[in-house]
Amino acid sequence: MPPPTATVRVIYGDTDQMGVVYYANYLRFCEIGRCEWLRARKVDYRAIEAGGLYLPVIEAHLRYRSPARYDDVIAIEATPIDARAATVKFVYRLVRQATGELLVEGYTIHACVDRDGKPRRFPDELAALLRIEP
Repeated sequence: MPPPTATVRVIYGDTDQMGVVYYANYLRFCEIGRCEWLRARKVDYRAIEAGGLYLPVIEAHLRYRSPARYDDVIAIEATPIDARAATVKFVYRLVRQATGELLVEGYTIHACVDRDGKPRRFPDELAALLRIEP
């Protein structure tokens, strides 16, 4: 297993009535992994936005393998693949840190757009970084 991009501990607020992590919260965990992947590579997302570019999610897919529960520590692996001129796909694996058990796998696809929502090419530095798999 590659080293995790980030970890998150499940709090009560992350769980549903059945005591397992509510399904939509896994997308939030993916976002944490993606943001930490960028942060570890010294990419300042605020600076990207200040420059007039945004990276909205245009597609998301998750496959749930096993439920996480309160107080589990989830290791999040986030990896960019298939970077194009104005889109990038991040793939995710979320595992229970204590056992390595696969909880969720999936991906999000992001567009690079300007303030008006029009597609724009990634800036050269970011494009080069996204094409490198760690």
